Parts: sequence; C-alpha cells; structure tokens
Amino acid sequence: MKSLAVYNIKGGVGKTSTAVNLAYLAARDGHRTLLWDLDPQAAATYVFRIKPRVKGGGERIVANRKPVEAAIKGTDFDRLDLLPADFTYRHMDLMLDATKRPTERLHRILEPLADDYDLVVLDCPPSVSLVSENVLRAADVLLSPLIPTTLSVRTLDQLTEFVRSVKHRPRLLGFFSMVDRRKRLHRDLIDQLPKERDDLASTAIPAQSIIEQMAVQRAPVPHFAPQSLAARCYQRLYPEAMAGRRLDLAGP
Repeated sequence: MKSLAVYNIKGGVGKTSTAVNLAYLAARDGHRTLLWDLDPQAAATYVFRIKPRVKGGGERIVANRKPVEAAIKGTDFDRLDLLPADFTYRHMDLMLDATKRPTERLHRILEPLADDYDLVVLDCPPSVSLVSENVLRAADVLLSPLIPTTLSVRTLDQLTEFVRSVKHRPRLLGFFSMVDRRKRLHRDLIDQLPKERDDLASTAIPAQSIIEQMAVQRAPVPHFAPQSLAARCYQRLYPEAMAGRRLDLAGP
C-alpha cells in the first residue's frame, strides 16, 4: 500500500480539491483507494455526502480502542472509500501526544489496511504540528499546492526544511494551484521557479469556478465536468503525483 499526503503549512491553497480529485482518479484507474479526511472542517467528507462523524470520536481510533476499519465508509464511486473527518480531530495533537511513539501513530493506524487498499490519500489540515510530523511519517509522497505568490513560494522553502528535519523523508512535490494567468506575478513565478527547483510538477491547476462547484455538485470535477480544463489538469497532475519509485502502484 502506498500513501500520498496533500499538505501545506498554509490554508486556502486547494488541498482538499486536490485530494478529492486525485483519489477519485486513482480509483477510476482501478486502484483500491482510501481517502482519510484529517481536517476537522471536513470539506472532503462533505463532498462525498458522508456525515463528518466517527463513532466515539477520533480518540478511539488514535488510541487503538476502535479498529480503523470500523470507521471507514463507502462512497458513490467504485473502489473509493472514505475515512471521514470528525470535529474531535481539532484535538488530534493532544490525542497523538498521549500515545507511544506519537510521531508514528498515523502510520501504525494505517498499517493493518495494507491488504485492503493500494493507495491511501491523506487530506491534511494546514499546520506545523504533531499531526504534520505524523503525516510526514505516514506518506510516501508529500504533494503541496502553491498559489504563485512570493509568500507561498517562501512556504515551500519552509516545508522543504520541515521535511529535511525528520528521519522518514517523503518525496516532496510542489505544484501551482489556483493559477490566474491574467496576473503577471503568476505568469512570472510559473516561468521562473521551475528553473530554480527540481521538485515542482509541470502541471498547474487553474483558478476556475468549476472547482468551487465541487461543493454544490458533491462530486469530483472529473466526474461531473470531465471535459473541463480543470478536470484535464487534474488528470495530468495525477500521473506526476504517482510517478517515482516510492509511489509506483504497479510495484510491490
């Protein structure tokens, strides 16, 4: 089982839309896929028409008092399951801190699912925290959306240092999100930054209202608008995120 975390220190950069759409594309591609909504705001859970609730709260899963399998819900899409968000996740740092090996707990929670899924996608809350350290331990690839602004690029530098500070280092892949090519700064950064870094995807996700429609349609963009530019961009980003030795779903 491989794992992909969609994560950024900043909020409002397109993490949930990316996690939802890539998880859908992986399932459509034939892979048994689990999306874990780790954000107490529960946006991914909402998109899939599932109640943002884990019976007994998230602490029962984190403390291993409830099998994680019991909390998993099916979605309307073949081969795609959801581990829903819960409002108690806002206290997940405290839950993790109360366990043994608190930086490895999410990884250990997911281990028993290795025979059931080919891919786990983690939709992560924005933070630098114990949850974040767990995400880095659990993920094979850390996919980080960036709005093309100077501060967002600085955030990528901070994230790079964060990854270097941990023992288990996932492959970091940034990509430009919410791109408006009418803005000169967006165009300039998209042209310049890939010349300076080798950890950026070639695919950029545009700022389009069709992506915002996910919350209205309650479905991934490639499902309800497969011919849209946004859907085509997610379809191009998908193989880039899956590429590399660490996330070869055809491998062992």
